[in-house]
Amino acid sequence: MAMAKIDEEALAEAYNRALALEKSGDIDAAVAAYHEVLEIDPEDHGGAAVRIASLGRGETPPKAPDAYVETLFDQHAESFEDILVAQLGYAVPVMVRQRLQELKLGPFKRMLDLGCGTGLTGGTLRDMADDITGIDISENMVEIAHEKDLYETLYVAEVEDFLEDNDDEPFDLVTATDVLPYLGALEALLFGAAENMVAGGIFAFSSETLPDATLAGRPYMVGPHQRFAHARSYIEERLAATGFEIVEISDINVRMQNGEPSPGHLVIARLKD
Repeated sequence: MAMAKIDEEALAEAYNRALALEKSGDIDAAVAAYHEVLEIDPEDHGGAAVRIASLGRGETPPKAPDAYVETLFDQHAESFEDILVAQLGYAVPVMVRQRLQELKLGPFKRMLDLGCGTGLTGGTLRDMADDITGIDISENMVEIAHEKDLYETLYVAEVEDFLEDNDDEPFDLVTATDVLPYLGALEALLFGAAENMVAGGIFAFSSETLPDATLAGRPYMVGPHQRFAHARSYIEERLAATGFEIVEISDINVRMQNGEPSPGHLVIARLKD
């Protein structure tokens, strides 16, 4: 992705100053410094907008900036699986497999793995689908997935853009594991998924959540780890509005964060005929 010329030194200085102020508890000054970061780098490779929201200031952005998500995952591609699986105890792909088998769903002809990363979900479900397409915003991640030879087709793209532009044959299974923490509003994701699925197709995805008292009636918010948390009621409402019926919603622990479990939901939905 071609980047406009950015004053890298000024950006690093402002970002490090913002982080230090945030750590020291001076929220007003930290927010001001993050705004400086955004002026220097409007594309927001450092995710300043998400950090401002996680400090409880400013509007909650509708999603994490593309440049930020791309940068984040490009940087961590090599160590991604070790961090996620070994250190954070991430097991959502295995949970998806267990629920699909338990519910006697599948095998599937065509699977679309949104936010495929290095191929954890594609690898876990490989024997349940004849043909798997993977898509991720991070080129480095897609290269690692490609080396594993798990997918028939791989694309480097942002999930919502891909769903809007894709003309491939429709899919009977769509997965989005660990995608929702980078999206706030779900309209484009759910509508896009429905547009790319056969009637009766299955959409399996995970989300993170926060206690009702913290969400305080909000459909979604940026939580303390710069990740979006979604209210169960919002997910249910958006699925219904987009023509999905819920097969099952399970309460899960998505990962460990600083030794604490991150609660979330595992959703299996079916696109109505």
